[in-house]
Formats: sequence, C-alpha cells, structure tokens
Amino acid sequence: MDHTDAKTQQATDATQAFLDSLPELGPGESFRFACHPSVPCFNACCGDLNLMLTPYDTLRLRRSLRLGAGEFARLYANLTLTPDTGFPMLALEMLPNKPRKPCPFVSEKGCLVYENRPGACRTYPLGRATRLDDNGQVVEQYFVVREPHCRGFQESTSWDAPSWLKDQGLTDYYHFNDRYMRLMALARTHGIRLAQKQANMVFLAQYTPDAFQDFIVRMNLFEHLLMDPSLPERILADEVACLEFGLDWLELLFFGSSPTLARKT
Repeated sequence: MDHTDAKTQQATDATQAFLDSLPELGPGESFRFACHPSVPCFNACCGDLNLMLTPYDTLRLRRSLRLGAGEFARLYANLTLTPDTGFPMLALEMLPNKPRKPCPFVSEKGCLVYENRPGACRTYPLGRATRLDDNGQVVEQYFVVREPHCRGFQESTSWDAPSWLKDQGLTDYYHFNDRYMRLMALARTHGIRLAQKQANMVFLAQYTPDAFQDFIVRMNLFEHLLMDPSLPERILADEVACLEFGLDWLELLFFGSSPTLARKT
C-alpha cells in the first residue's frame, strides 16, 4: 500500500468509526435542525474537512463554475485511490493558509456554490452509510451528526430522514453515487483491485465526461456495442447522460455485463 492508499484507508476507517459512534435515526424518528446566517455557528462546519467528491459531485460543481473537468481537478482537488479496489476519488482541497482551513467555496455570506454543493454537504447533519444486500440493492442507514459547535439543532424546524433528503435535493446525487459504489462493491466481490491503466479509464469515464465524449468519438465506441439507438446522440450532447453511460460501460468492461449494454459479437 503506497502513501496515498494509506491516507485514504485511514480516512475511510475514521469515517466508519465516526458513524458507528453516532445514534442511528430510525424510520419515523425525527430531529430538529436549520442552518441560516442567523445561526451563531453559521459557516463553522465548512472548513478543515476531508471531503471526498464523487463523479456527480464534481460534475455539478465544475459546471456551476464553468470549468472543464481537468481544470477543476487541477484547481480544487487532489486525486486519491480507494485502498481496497483502486478506484479513483477526488478530495476537495481546503485553503491551508487561512484560519480554520476553509472550503474554497465558502464566504461570509455562505456557500458560493450552494445550488450545486456536494452530496455530503446536502446530507449534513445526517450521516449516511450504505451497503449492498444479497440482491444487489442498496441498504441505507442514517445517523445524526451532532457536533459540539453546531447550534442548528436548537432551531424549531423538525425533519425525518425522507423529508430532509427531499428538501436537500439528493435524489440524483444518491442515484449516481450509489451506482459508483456498486462498481466498487462488485470489484470487492470479484477480488479485483484496478491496475493503473484501469483506474485511468474509470477516471476518464466518470470524472472527465467532457474528455470521455471525445474518447467515444475517437474510438468509435458505439460501433462495438449493442444499445438503445436513441442513446448515442444524447450521450454526446449531455454530460449527465454520458456519466450514466460511463457507469454502464465500465460495468460491462470489468465484469462482463451491464443493464443497458452488450458487446457486439
């Protein structure tokens, strides 16, 4: 395990230990919370974070900033590999030379990319843990993250997990994040750790859909696949559709099957 893998494993272990120490929010249970500029601790949670960015997080952020994928990664993130499977992940780089090492997108008035903030920011103050059951379905658990500094829990607005997730617009985030998690779970099941070339291909197809669209055209990729004939045009015109295609293609490439694709014989 190299230094980057070791740091990623330590962060993963610390996150799991942290979740295990929290009270689980069961079905029908509620919590009180609100965050706005009048709350005394406003912005206090937006610094000194180990914030991993999923491919969909990255897509939403860079589109809001009108940046290409490569430029966003260079300016705002560090690349890591998951230690067990070798899948790429981006970690948002905090500002190390400022007090409290703030997120690069936070200001005194709040989040500058609020409409496109990452899924982890949207889920807070809940923590979400997931696993795949024997049928390959995602099983969720939610935990209430009550940090000592947070005064948002003194507000009167009441939520349960479903109402909070709906209010925070998490449906698309969880759809794409869970599919990426499924790829990693399949790799663990098959005892696969990606080689560097494979990890580069995952990064291309998931973190750089703009470059992946060029790759698809250059390699005539659609000519080698059986797929819905209505999809190619949309995949090349819409990065979200390209992200979805990339997930299907990687599943076919690594594990031999896909919900929407097959190899031409």
